[in-house]
Parts: sequence; C-alpha cells; structure tokens
Amino acid sequence: MAVSISVGLLMIVFVSDLNSYDNFHEKKDRIFRIISRDHNQVDLASTSIVAGKKIKEDGRDIEDITILRRGFGGDASTGDRILPVGGLWADDSFFNVFTFPMLYGDPATALREPYSIVLTEETAKRLFGTSQVLGRSLKFDTTHYFVTGVLKDIPKLSHLRFGTLVSFSTLELAHPDTDNDFMNWGSVYQNYVYVVLPEKPNTENLQSRLDKISAQQNAIAKNNSITLGLQHLTEISIGKRLDNQLGPKLPDLAIAILVGLTCVVIISACFNYANLSIARSLRRSREVGIRKVTGATKSNVINQFLVEAVLIALLALAFSFLIFLFLREQFLSLHPFVESLVTLELSPSRIYYFIAFAIIVGITAGFLPAFFYARVNAIQVLKNVSSLQLFRHINVRKTLIVAQYIFSLIFITITIMGYKQYRSFVTFDLGFTTENIINIFLQGNKADVVTKKLSELPEVAGISKSLLVMSLGRNYSMQAKHMYSNDSANVMMNIVDEHYLELHDHEFLAGHDFTPRSDHSDESELIVNEQFLKMFNLPVDQPSKTLGDVIIIEGKKLRIVGVLKDFHYETVEDEIQPVVFRHFNNPDQGYINVKLSTPDWYAAMSKIEDAWKRIDSVHPLDAAFYDDQIEHAYSQFSMMIKVIGFLAFLGICIASMGLFGMVVFTTETRMREISIRKVFGASEVKLVFLLSRGFMFLLMLAATIALPATYLFFDNVVLVNFAYHEPIEVTEILVGLAAVMVIACLMLGAQTFKVARANPAEVLRNE
Repeated sequence: MAVSISVGLLMIVFVSDLNSYDNFHEKKDRIFRIISRDHNQVDLASTSIVAGKKIKEDGRDIEDITILRRGFGGDASTGDRILPVGGLWADDSFFNVFTFPMLYGDPATALREPYSIVLTEETAKRLFGTSQVLGRSLKFDTTHYFVTGVLKDIPKLSHLRFGTLVSFSTLELAHPDTDNDFMNWGSVYQNYVYVVLPEKPNTENLQSRLDKISAQQNAIAKNNSITLGLQHLTEISIGKRLDNQLGPKLPDLAIAILVGLTCVVIISACFNYANLSIARSLRRSREVGIRKVTGATKSNVINQFLVEAVLIALLALAFSFLIFLFLREQFLSLHPFVESLVTLELSPSRIYYFIAFAIIVGITAGFLPAFFYARVNAIQVLKNVSSLQLFRHINVRKTLIVAQYIFSLIFITITIMGYKQYRSFVTFDLGFTTENIINIFLQGNKADVVTKKLSELPEVAGISKSLLVMSLGRNYSMQAKHMYSNDSANVMMNIVDEHYLELHDHEFLAGHDFTPRSDHSDESELIVNEQFLKMFNLPVDQPSKTLGDVIIIEGKKLRIVGVLKDFHYETVEDEIQPVVFRHFNNPDQGYINVKLSTPDWYAAMSKIEDAWKRIDSVHPLDAAFYDDQIEHAYSQFSMMIKVIGFLAFLGICIASMGLFGMVVFTTETRMREISIRKVFGASEVKLVFLLSRGFMFLLMLAATIALPATYLFFDNVVLVNFAYHEPIEVTEILVGLAAVMVIACLMLGAQTFKVARANPAEVLRNE
C-alpha cells in the first residue's frame, strides 16, 4: 500500500502542477486565446495579426486585448559582450492582460515606443551583470534597443516563456504595409492574440463576432478559409492538441492515461489489502463472532474494519512519503521534457491532499473486508468464511485475484505494444536516408564559410544545405497554384541546395536535381513529390509528363524539373503531405547537413566542434545526428512508455504479492486434506497440480478479459492518433501473458511444493 500510495502522491503533484499553469495571472479566469483552423483543417494555437486588429477595432465583448509574435532574436551586443538572446514581440497592452511583475520600469509605457525592450532579471544579469539596467541600450546588428523594463524571472508554470519582450510598434515600423508579408489574413502561424473578457463574460457573443470576422476576411482574401475560436487560459497546457503551441504541453489523452493507470495501481493495492484481509478470515472470525454475540451491530463491525484500514493507510503514507521523495527525483530526470513541464514542489495544501488521499485509499481498501465480516452471523463466522459468496456463484477472493491480474496484464501488454510502436517510429522508412548525417544550425553564420571549413575534414563525405530538418514535426507551408488551375492549395516546403536530395538519397521518379546557380540568379526550378501531383490532379502514373509545368508560389513562376517518390515530411503521426523543394537563394539561413564516412563519430564530432569554434566564438555548436533528432521527436511517447512500464512493474509486484498471500492461505487451510491424500498415495506432482489448477484457471480468466480489452483500447484509442503505425501482432499480446504466468508459476510452485513435500505424520499426529 505504501508503494502504491507513493505513486498516487507523485501523480497528485504532477496533475496539480499541470492545473497550476498560468494561475499567477490576476485575470486568469477571464483570459482567452484566439485560436485558428486553417484551410487544411489544422487546429492552430496561433492566429493572424489581422484577427487581433479587427477584434480590437470592434472592442465589444472584451475588456482588453494583446497581440504577440514569436521569432524575435539574435546576437545582443553590450559593449564587449555578445550573447544570443530570444523573445517575443508584444504590444503595449501586454501587461494589461498578463501579470508578470516588473522590478524596474513602468508596465503601462514599457512597450509603447519603438525599439523598446523589456528583459527578464536573468537575461539582464547575463547581458549586463546586474538587473538594474533601466535606460541602458543593447545592439542587434546595427539597431539599438533601449531597456524600458526589467521583469521578475518568468515562473516555470507559465506557458509564455521568454527572455525578452520587444515593442510591437518596432515591428510595425519595419513593416508599415498591412498587406505585406506576415501582416495579412493568411499569416496565421507565428502570431498570438489574447483577450480579457469582462467580469460577466459572454463567450457566445464573442464567438459570433469571430465568425463574422472570419467570413468577411475569407471573402476578401482569396483561397483562404480560416476560422477563429476561443480557448481559455487554463486549457492551453492541458487540452486538445494544437499546432504552433507556445510553451510545453502534455496532451489530455496522455494525462488521462497516466491518471487512469495510477488509479489502477492504487485500486490493485486496495484489492490486495482486501484479499489479504479476507484471507485472515479464520483468525478474525472468532473476534467478529464474539463481538456480535456480545451485542455489536453490523455498523460497529463495519466501522472497526474501516478505521483499521484508514490507520494502516495513514501509516503507509509515512513510508510512501519517503518513497515519493525518491520517485520525484527519478521522475524529473526521466526526460528533459518532464523537467521543463513541472516542478513537483510541495506546499501545505498538497500535504493536505496527501492526507485526504490516504484516508480515501484506506476507506476504499477497508470497504470490502468490512462488509464481508459484517454480513455473516455468529454461527457462520465459526465456519470457513472465505467460502462465502460476494456475488452469486463468485468467490470474493477469486474475484479480487482476477481483477488484480486483469490490471497487471493490461499494464504489461500496453508497455510491450507501446515500446514496439515507439521503436517502429524511430526506425520507420521515411523515404530518405538519415544515417550518419549531422544537422548543424547555422546561427547566422555564412554557409559558404562553414561548408568550406567542414569539407576540409577527411571524415566528411558530403555536405548540403536546407532551411529546415524534416520528419521532426516542424513544417513550413505555403500557397501553390498550378498555371492551368484557378485554385491554390497549401503545400509543405523545404528550401535546399543542389546537393541535398542526393545526400539524403531521395528517389527521383522523373526529372533531375536542381541546376547549380549563383546566389543572385533568378529562381526558376521546383521539385515536387507524388502527393503534390495528386493534389492538382496531375498524372501520378506518368510523372515525366508533368515536367515543365509551371507552379506559382509567392508570385514566382517556377518550373517542375523533378518528381520524387513520396516521403515523410512530418512525423509518422501525420499523413504524407504534398511537398515542394525550392532552390536556395539565401544560403545563410537554416542548417548545414554533414554526412560522415567514419564509424568514429566521437572523433568526428570533436573535429567539427573545433572547426566551428574557429568560425564562431560566440555561439556554441548546435548540432545533432539526424537519427537522434528523430528519436527526440518522439520523446513524449518514449516518456509515456517508460512511465507505463514503471507502473506495469508495480502492478505486477502488487498483484503477485496478493496472489502469494492467497496461495499461502489456501495451502495452510488445506494441509490436512493434502496430508490425507498423501497417506492414500497421492504423488507430489498430483498435489501440486491440485493446489495450482484453481489459480491457473483464474489467471487464464483474467487473460481472457484483459488481452482483448487492451487490444481494442490500443487499436481504437492510441493508434488512431498515428497515421502510420505497425499492426499489433499476437506475439506482443502473448509475451505479457507469458511473463505474468512465469511469475505466478514460480510463486505457486515454490509454495505448493513446500506443502506437498511436508510429512503427513507431523500434520495429522494431533488429529
């Protein structure tokens, strides 16, 4: 019970942390985020700047509004110190909506003027060595920004995490034309709008206005079908999955699974307690009988056993708290994502939750034994009460054993299935090669300089350039239009050089790679995949016929020069998308892709790092093997498998302890029967079979219930979130059953052989 309660304590603090996100904002109950659904029916946490401006112009049904944009960053220069800094663009209403305490400066005016910058205390100390920097300046490239405020460091349980805030008017000054670039209705991928509703909010009226804005803007902006919605602040970190999320987020399905499995562990422990309590029925029968004869009522007996169970649970709480302190550190170190997500810190209120939780567990555990003893009369209690029926034709102890092993089998089977899927995701055939490739983020350095230095290393077999790294869940989309079509469609895009496709072994179905060109020559070529042809109803079975077709992207007429076999642009959670490759015209953005020709990766990485330091002394090398990046892309899934595996281990241990207790009880109560059978010639093997067959039948019954239920749950609830996954095989289901059966057989065998080998004369001599 102590072990299971410790898991419960961990989950209480974990869920409490998730529910505490953004609770420090004074207006938290009235803050909503404007979310979007783009023309591809993808739900986004972001929206357009136009949406924010239209809501602000209308002004009805809201108290205040703020518009943010991510992407501010660069190398900040403060005298002789140069450090990389990142943050958000924010308008002057930011501090009217959110409560981020300011140490120095005026929140009302800090983000009003162009080139104003607000730093967190940590960022200020990194840049200047002190937090008292109001009025000082720092330079990004050739632009000077003036510090107008210093904030207290951002609480960890905040979905907004930033080192700097830069006035939105700076961005508007650089882009005065509202139809330019990102200042248009279709640009919904980097901007965030938050509104504060009045004391008596009317979300229906506001949603109606959002629908009207969507309809008006969709009519103005051709080929766009964007809808707006509302999301409460408390639903941002726990809620439905949205793309372009700011800050860490755990899907609500993952939370439900974790909480559900934790409850299963606790219920299993409660069953175990009830099982062992009922197993002690012979020892407690006289006590209960005598109490009833002397006038005790059913309620007296029930209260006695409930109080006993609660006291045991509170005693277990003392031990479980020590286990919890150990588990907390292990849980936080399970994965960097977990450490970034929660703190798991204790508070007085959470201690009260712990005590209340232990009392509830005690009542739950003691409920069945209490009513078990209360329902028998004084005569029956002198008999073997363990044979009394809780339900018709079903023995109490058998029911509990079956329930425990159902949970254990579900745990271990989910773990095995999940691990197989995880391994299939990270080794999935993406349609291109990732082996021995290192992706190096340029961080503003000249691509040609980096390429030249790295190409001098003998371990480097090839180098290419790309705007982004594919199959990691990141995407860059754009509108494309075929020259003979009036409709445009959204396509995924990557910008690469003429070496990229060969380096990654992409398969051409028709055409050729990009023609080398100088950085200043006009872009004219485009390479597409099969899904792109399908989207525009072009002949997929004869891709060579599409060569030379003109596609219009960003007003440029680009000619298809190659068609690639389909590949995975995003993770395998998503279906294969239409993708276009464009040729680099600004090669100093994005990544350098380096293919190694040596098995000594450590030595190669060391040489690459030395070369990088000679190029850039400010930024540390930001490089990773492609295969490691893919593995990291599924890190949340991996984390879930580890947690479920841990719970599976606990569940099996608890169930096995309960089974062992029941085996001991059963064999002890049948000692005379076994001795008499031995006297009449029964062999030890026959006796072991006699004692074990009932328990083995119960295990098979548990398997009959658990395994189909697990299969249906995993197939219909978990795997539906992944467009490409491995089918569930029979071996995955049977491995868990085999493991549980082996453990059960070892326990059964150890105890039953001991009883079967006992000397019948010693057992029967006093009869």
